[in-house]
Amino acid sequence: MPDDLTLRYRDRIAAAFAGPGIDPPALDTDEGFGWLQQEPEVRPKRITEAAVLVPLVEHADGMTVLLTRRTSHLKSHAGQVSFPGGKTEGYDDSAEDTALRETEEEIGLVRERIEVVGRLGRRTTGTGFQVTPVVGLVQPPFDLTPDPGEVETIFEVPLSFVLDPANHKTETRLIRGTEREFYVMPWNDFYIWGLTARLLVALKDTLNPR
Repeated sequence: MPDDLTLRYRDRIAAAFAGPGIDPPALDTDEGFGWLQQEPEVRPKRITEAAVLVPLVEHADGMTVLLTRRTSHLKSHAGQVSFPGGKTEGYDDSAEDTALRETEEEIGLVRERIEVVGRLGRRTTGTGFQVTPVVGLVQPPFDLTPDPGEVETIFEVPLSFVLDPANHKTETRLIRGTEREFYVMPWNDFYIWGLTARLLVALKDTLNPR
């Protein structure tokens, strides 16, 4: 059974989200492309709808956030830490359907183990994907089978680490000729940055409102 800390997190999460399929207030949606600032004139001309799952795993000794590291040969975001997810297909009924389908395809986590609780604000990546983050509670036990063509590693970060503002850093780097500032959240040997880190910060802001 989950301990008291996990149950308190569950109550906080349930209260923080409006429910499956409900977009958060517009102020939670930005066009920051994972950067802290982004000029509107560099918005990609072609935008593709996509969705990711933000899986919160309800372990008995505390919640964690499940993440993946993508394989190094992919055309976009190769080798980066990401949430499971991908492009919306014509047969998907909703962003939730996309996120759950892609999660099962990428890491073998079946939708029957996932309780969708709501969404974070949509973000657009510099590579032209408008991403809807779908938040779901995951109940162990479950089996994971990473797709070797897409996922190199699956790992988990304690939710308490994500919710601690002291772990939210920023860095600046010259990317394609432009200086960019972005969030980073290093965890052990994993370098979490860009859109994934920005979504983790959004998760923190949602669960720990100012």
